[in-house]
Amino acid sequence: MRKFSDMSRWTGASRAEGLILEGRYARLEPLNPEQHGRDLFASAIETGTDSRFRYLLDTPPRTLDDMTAWAVTMAASRDPLFFAVIKKADGRAHGRQALMRMDPANGVIEVGHILWGPGIARSRVATEALYLFARHVFEKLGYRRLEWKCDTQNMPSRRAATRFGFYFEGVFRQHMVVKGRNRDTAWFAMTDKDWQRLKPGYESWLQPGNFDPAGRQRRKLEFDPPA
Repeated sequence: MRKFSDMSRWTGASRAEGLILEGRYARLEPLNPEQHGRDLFASAIETGTDSRFRYLLDTPPRTLDDMTAWAVTMAASRDPLFFAVIKKADGRAHGRQALMRMDPANGVIEVGHILWGPGIARSRVATEALYLFARHVFEKLGYRRLEWKCDTQNMPSRRAATRFGFYFEGVFRQHMVVKGRNRDTAWFAMTDKDWQRLKPGYESWLQPGNFDPAGRQRRKLEFDPPA
């Protein structure tokens, strides 16, 4: 196994492609406007739309045509590379997420553009969707570092990053201008070394026995900070 500090044989990671990633509760599919547009629109306009979109770069769709136009543009992109998050229990797309800022030469990639609708937010489906990305980029594509970035004021995103085992690395002040206001950006990251430590905890937490008949967790997903 490669020593994490020894890069003498490093040849780079692979670029992410639009593959289906299958889990027990979630399935990630390459974004397809015809297959996913209507479901994503229905999820986007559920109660709390403005709050969910507050810190995203895009704005809430007001019509199905708005969503379709957005999906057509994003489906054509290769970086960011968008996936629909399918809740396997009902077969519907309840959210989206993307792999982005791919740097195969240095083995760095980011998860972003996350929007998990009310049907999956704070559930095992969303957690497994993140797990599927992490497992794919570290174990199949060979990346060394997975990043998570968000507005410093976006406390739900910051809490989620910590819960998922990402390590807080600091704040980039005046990093972006988003929707007419300054954004200071909080940076979080998970390394391939971190993933070896975190993976067993994810897989244990995702076991069916950890959930009651209503899908509520019996124990929390919690990780110690990296040494």
